[in-house]
Amino acid sequence: MLALLLAVLAVLAVEAARWTRSSRAQAAPALVHPAAPGSVSLVELSRSLIPMPSGIPSAHASSLATLPGDRMLAFWWAGSRESGPNVKVYASQWRDGTWSAPWVVASRESLGAELGFGVRRIGNPVAWTDRQGRVHLYVVATGLGGWAASRVVHAVSTDLGASFSVRRVLPMSPLFNTSVLVRTSPVGLADGGWWLPVYFEIGIKYPMLMSFDADGEPDWLSRIGRRTTTLQPAIVPVSASEVRAWMRDASDERRVQHAHSRDGGASWEDLPPLDLPNESTSVAAIRTMTGEYLMLHNHIVEGGSSRSTLRLSVSDDGHTWRTVADVASGKAGDEFSYPTMQQVGDELHVTYTHQRQAIAHHRFRIKTGEKI
Repeated sequence: MLALLLAVLAVLAVEAARWTRSSRAQAAPALVHPAAPGSVSLVELSRSLIPMPSGIPSAHASSLATLPGDRMLAFWWAGSRESGPNVKVYASQWRDGTWSAPWVVASRESLGAELGFGVRRIGNPVAWTDRQGRVHLYVVATGLGGWAASRVVHAVSTDLGASFSVRRVLPMSPLFNTSVLVRTSPVGLADGGWWLPVYFEIGIKYPMLMSFDADGEPDWLSRIGRRTTTLQPAIVPVSASEVRAWMRDASDERRVQHAHSRDGGASWEDLPPLDLPNESTSVAAIRTMTGEYLMLHNHIVEGGSSRSTLRLSVSDDGHTWRTVADVASGKAGDEFSYPTMQQVGDELHVTYTHQRQAIAHHRFRIKTGEKI
């Protein structure tokens, strides 16, 4: 018992020391299109369900990654149920206006074989395509225990997502790299690297940002704010030094939480929560080329439930938001959740979990010079 107590105290000491030091920003966030005065309009072009694997009843947690030639990859997990032994990570490619048939990119068996130890369950995937065209896939995986005992496996594809090989388990926690998960989209950096939003959730919950260099090597790690009840950060660069993050709320405030960095993601300040409800559900956010912020989030409506309405909101300053439209809505018990957004050329692509049975896809045309 004494040895166990000393081990726990050592882990806590390492964790405390880690967050008393400020991370150093190594690269400025990329602004693909510098913000210019004006506004944009969104015109819905299509909505559909991404093809699902045959005979698989449950699907959740989609992620999008761009490919050359206005193509995309969608990733999600699917199986009999969340944490089920048959859950696998699937992918589908968007090309010429249609989604391909899905294929398996990761499973308990494939990850366990490459890692050299047993994998009990797998969960949320997120992906990033680097400048060399390699697709980096990050997958939540556990051995023993639940999601609070998760690790993040980093796999890489050199054939546009057709196959992946494991590169590493990400080194993010002194507690044997456990209790770290991914959910929200990475952010590109001006030097070819990227930021991966991650979060810790054993006992307490807090968001983090892990920086990768252009070769996909982990560079540095920073904690986002000081709260212990936030997770799944959606990160949006504003300039080379200013970054914003909005988080899922697991506290009694039940509002979208907000944090701000003025030094390129190295250190973060907690801001007051938004006046947007959040019953512990994931959000997605981007910044348009005209400087406005778009957020997809679950809204609470009378007669509904925590995930029965998925709303698109817009803001000029990141603090005050107004409704654009409800992308999906239903009755109490329905689920339209875990959204993600990706801009490809002049189109905005949105995916989200549809009733825990499929992944929905909406496509919008972006036009400048008009009001959203």
